[in-house]
Amino acid sequence: MARDVHEHRNPAIRYALLTLGWLSVALGVIGIFLPVLPTTPFLLLAAACFVRSSRSFYLWLIHHRQLGPWIRDYLEGQGIPLKAKVYSIALMWLSIGLSCYLVALPWARLFMLSSAVLVTLYILRQKTLPKR
Repeated sequence: MARDVHEHRNPAIRYALLTLGWLSVALGVIGIFLPVLPTTPFLLLAAACFVRSSRSFYLWLIHHRQLGPWIRDYLEGQGIPLKAKVYSIALMWLSIGLSCYLVALPWARLFMLSSAVLVTLYILRQKTLPKR
């Protein structure tokens, strides 16, 4: 990974970025088990926070045995595995469909469906990682 780590000079900003980074890691890990939460965007946010706040945490995250390959592949422009695309889109639409069924507020349904469409388009536009 040839990405330079530029830690912010202001300690308050550095600690805020560290806090946001760890919160993002926690939400990303929860997202592995809870289909309503996306995993990859939170892990990418964590990497962006760590790259500006802590070289050691950034390197830990991108070299993590389970989480690292997804982040590295995305950051290096190699793409997202087809299985991950299918799994992400299917689970997202399943959870959004169930949520729309349970929530009777039209504005909330519109927001959830709009979000699902935009996230689906984003995922589909990403390069598909070739099988190794």
